[in-house]
Amino acid sequence: MTSQIKTTIAAIAAAAALSSTQPANAADNIPHDQSVKNVVLVHGAFADGSGWKGVYDNLTQRGYRVTIVQNPLTSLQDDVAATRRALARQDGPVILVGHSWGGTVITEAGIDPKVAGLVYVSALSPDAGETTAQQYEGFAPASEFVLDITPDGFGYVSPEKFKAGFAHDTTDAEAAFMRDSQVPINMSAFGTKLENAAWRMKPSWAVIATEDKAFDQAMLVHMAERINAKITRVKASHALFMTQPEAVSDTIDEAARTVSAVSK
Repeated sequence: MTSQIKTTIAAIAAAAALSSTQPANAADNIPHDQSVKNVVLVHGAFADGSGWKGVYDNLTQRGYRVTIVQNPLTSLQDDVAATRRALARQDGPVILVGHSWGGTVITEAGIDPKVAGLVYVSALSPDAGETTAQQYEGFAPASEFVLDITPDGFGYVSPEKFKAGFAHDTTDAEAAFMRDSQVPINMSAFGTKLENAAWRMKPSWAVIATEDKAFDQAMLVHMAERINAKITRVKASHALFMTQPEAVSDTIDEAARTVSAVSK
């Protein structure tokens, strides 16, 4: 990391500490002169972009332009390509947000010059040269998050374990819909090495679900601390991107306001 990048990130961290004392809410419109008004949301495995509806509604009410990526989940390269296409359509700087597996995707795609900051929502954050699978090494297994693997190598969350492992803070009806509309991921994607780590050059924020059953809590904290993210903890399941839209939106808003303030 160059001294210039370190200085920039340090300035952003200082601004984040100041701005965090003045939290926004959905009634607050973003300032007309705020430079970062675009947000791109990247979903994780076993889900699709519709789970971001609450975050989308919250952020658009504040005045943000929000784009939701639909990952094919067929490979890391395919998901990164989908995210890059979304970034190419933005008309200015962007806060790039990833949930779970989406964290790996934004880590690779986030080197795009339009990306001003990264938000990891109970998300993975490998380094360049690492695989996603390596992030689990040394941490307790997620005993309630059970996968069924198809003969062609795609993974689903076990239907019997879906609510307990993925979305225990949803209603039975919501969990059933999420369970039955799962998008499977090609499990080989977890073994693909990243070529880039955007968090090494872009400021990062992390929202950690304290009742997440998909990851060991120590793993989530370790990843967030390694990337020097500003951490917010939320009482929620792995489905916090859907069940805690205001808390997630507040962090995205903080990221956008902070990098905008530094760029002035």
